[in-house]
Amino acid sequence: MSDRILTVRVARIARETPDILSFELTHPQGRPLPDHAAGAHIDVHLPGGFVRQYSLARASVQGTRSYLIGVKRETQGRGGSASMHARVREGDLLPVSAPRNNFPLRREAAHHLLLAGGIGLTPMLAMAQSLRAQGGSFTLCVFARSREHLAFAASLGDPALRPFVRLHIDEGKVDERIDLHALLAAQAPGTHAYLCGPTGFMAAVRDAAAASRWPEEQMHAEYFAAPAESAPLAGRPFALRLTQRGIDVPVAADQSAVDALRAIGIDVPVSCEQGLCGTCVVEGEGQAAEHRDFCLTGAQRQHKVALCCSRAKGDALAIAL
Repeated sequence: MSDRILTVRVARIARETPDILSFELTHPQGRPLPDHAAGAHIDVHLPGGFVRQYSLARASVQGTRSYLIGVKRETQGRGGSASMHARVREGDLLPVSAPRNNFPLRREAAHHLLLAGGIGLTPMLAMAQSLRAQGGSFTLCVFARSREHLAFAASLGDPALRPFVRLHIDEGKVDERIDLHALLAAQAPGTHAYLCGPTGFMAAVRDAAAASRWPEEQMHAEYFAAPAESAPLAGRPFALRLTQRGIDVPVAADQSAVDALRAIGIDVPVSCEQGLCGTCVVEGEGQAAEHRDFCLTGAQRQHKVALCCSRAKGDALAIAL
């Protein structure tokens, strides 16, 4: 868990599409911001008491001077995107977390297939820029409803990136569409796929991957919200064993580990509370956990636990707290 908070200035706001704004964030005194690897996100503390996670849409260089995020206004959302669109202005100061990365590029990949749906382009754009700078092998596939709804079009048109970009425009010509099944079936061994986008897009990619028998360990996803089929919070009661304190905390069947800890005065940093952002992840006996998150890899689940949603497989779960 990381509780480091930075103050940034909103240096520039630009309209990318009818419902997406980009925000460039800088240090108030012009100092460098913490560097980050492609795929990282920050927690943004918004007017109205909201805290939301936004992927960084620009590759980091040593001495990073600004962060770039994209925010789509969600009419059916919980208020965070509406606050960003309606209440944040250029020149405002915002508290943000230091960058956190639960969606990194895999060093072992022979080729990187980046699949971006709508605003899901933000982490993929940083990945593409980083891979291009490193001489990595990659393809960036961007799916948009129309050209009017294509965010960060100028960045995608960068001559350095253009040869690696494929566009799928729903309302465009037949040759402006990508067949997901054919795309995934044609990939060479050693290719790792990365996907980010709205629920329907994520489901479509998952279905195509299953049909192509894509190796699960070579597919990496970042979700905006927990999939509809995700497991409910409730389960059997268990004891949360705090190894650093030497105590057991009872967790009721309809209670999260975070709420159980709060009940005895231990405050755990949380943000999304859906297992998406990684804010509440701690070291622990991951093999004894019933993982219900969407932020940890299979390897990380051996020794980490997302407290907002995970439960014990048996009667107890030990964590380093």
